[in-house]
Amino acid sequence: MHDIYSLKIIEVFVVSSYLSSLSLFSLNQIIFMWTMYFFFNTLKIYLPVLSLDPVIGAIAAGNAVVLKPSEVAPASSSLLAKLLEEYVDKSSVRVVEGAIAETSALLEQKWDKIFFTGGTRVGRIVMASAAKHLTPVILELGGKCPAVVDSKINLQVTARRIIAGKWMANGGQTCIAVDYVITTKEFAPNLIDALRNELKEFFGKYPMESKDLSRIVNPFHFRRLASLLDEDKVSDKIVYGGQKDEDQLRIAPTIMLDVPEESMLMKEEIFGPLLPIVTVENIEDSFNVINSKSKPLAAYLFTDDQQLKKDFVKNISAGAILVNDAIIHTTVSSLPFGGVGESGMGSYHGKFSFDAFSHKKGVLYRSFAGDSSARYPPYTPEKERLLKALMSGNILGIILALIGWSKD
Repeated sequence: MHDIYSLKIIEVFVVSSYLSSLSLFSLNQIIFMWTMYFFFNTLKIYLPVLSLDPVIGAIAAGNAVVLKPSEVAPASSSLLAKLLEEYVDKSSVRVVEGAIAETSALLEQKWDKIFFTGGTRVGRIVMASAAKHLTPVILELGGKCPAVVDSKINLQVTARRIIAGKWMANGGQTCIAVDYVITTKEFAPNLIDALRNELKEFFGKYPMESKDLSRIVNPFHFRRLASLLDEDKVSDKIVYGGQKDEDQLRIAPTIMLDVPEESMLMKEEIFGPLLPIVTVENIEDSFNVINSKSKPLAAYLFTDDQQLKKDFVKNISAGAILVNDAIIHTTVSSLPFGGVGESGMGSYHGKFSFDAFSHKKGVLYRSFAGDSSARYPPYTPEKERLLKALMSGNILGIILALIGWSKD
């Protein structure tokens, strides 16, 4: 949907930019598009779509693109390379496949812009490499995206939308998936019961056998998630799920209640089907919990309390805020998508993609007429009065200065 929208309004973008700027033109140069380290598996369209989304904006703005897909999803990477070579002009898009060696070689080159989607660790490497050439970057990273759940809600709808924003979002393997939930101690049992009922409705009594349950992308990430789940003082906090099968790369939807803040589960981005629920005395205390961590790529709030909505938007700094749903803000092309702080910098989607890959180079044309001696030395009191009048926009002062009179 996003890409279709972009294609439909590319012409509008270009024509509007031309008509509104008149003698102010934009020069769009070659852009390096780097979209590596996506961790996607069962939603096979996911990686190609996220790779092509910024490519469309870059090409629309008149650039050439080098695309480096993630080696973690080799089938999707090969598909992108094959299809783009077959259907797209090679002078516009080139795909480079490979792993660390190829990525490192690309980073040694000088580019006009680098676009990266991935984790903060590699994001720092990308930014450091870009700094050698003073290359601007757009970093779409991630972080721990919270979902605050108030008691003033439609409980069933809230539970279903949290599930959609966690386990239906590629098993939590997406940067804007719900990472953890915050609710009050009093309301937590109600929320857990609702989540448990809806999970059984969606994935059945035996979720590990469900065809709708996403697999973990590879054995490395399975073991990473298993270690988070098996950590001391975490495994005994499981209130639902917890089953895992490394041979099938499956981990059941798992809910934990009040895991320790010092656990790795609460320190790093989970990027998987594990959902901790953190409880607080008052729902407003959730603000402190969120603000004690790095700024997330998205923050979600479920409530019908209008004042709480206003306070949440005012006090929480995140790449995006969505009230009473999760993830779907990325489908709205009129909204920018990007992070803040450690969740990234820069934004794209729709017209914002066009702008992200456009360099607005101002060009002003003048004739030789109208050259004023007031800008040149020697600077006399008369010239000073004229310049002051011009800078202040005082029409009367300008006229008086031109005819040699003064208001003083």
